[in-house]
Amino acid sequence: MARQDQNDVKVSVDGVDLGTWDKKTGGEIDSEETTYKPGAMGARISLGGSVNVGAVTVSRLFDLDRDGTTMHWLIGRVGKGEMVVAIQPLDVDGNAYGRSLTYSGKLKQYNPYEVDSESSDAALIELECTPAGTVV
Repeated sequence: MARQDQNDVKVSVDGVDLGTWDKKTGGEIDSEETTYKPGAMGARISLGGSVNVGAVTVSRLFDLDRDGTTMHWLIGRVGKGEMVVAIQPLDVDGNAYGRSLTYSGKLKQYNPYEVDSESSDAALIELECTPAGTVV
């Protein structure tokens, strides 16, 4: 059994290590299913289909010392930068366990933190990756 917090999400863009991120959403591995219905009322047959990997979004708390220096650089890499997201499962003691899931593709989007003069919510930044190929 595992919990959602038992993972280390590492991110890099164009080979620059951006460290550990707090959250990962998306990245579903799906397929385009093709089916065929034979004659004489035969049961539908699944022929399978090509694999599609959904967009992956990572987020973390904005830290001025860490993220303030890369913010403008990341904005300039949107649509061009090669992004890698590696999710390493951890055991209950925080040790790496098994193989990581690695997504590779283009940096599609940089989302700066929200600003609200009446809020004290955590200021999160997000990066979105459009994976190429499948997950390794």
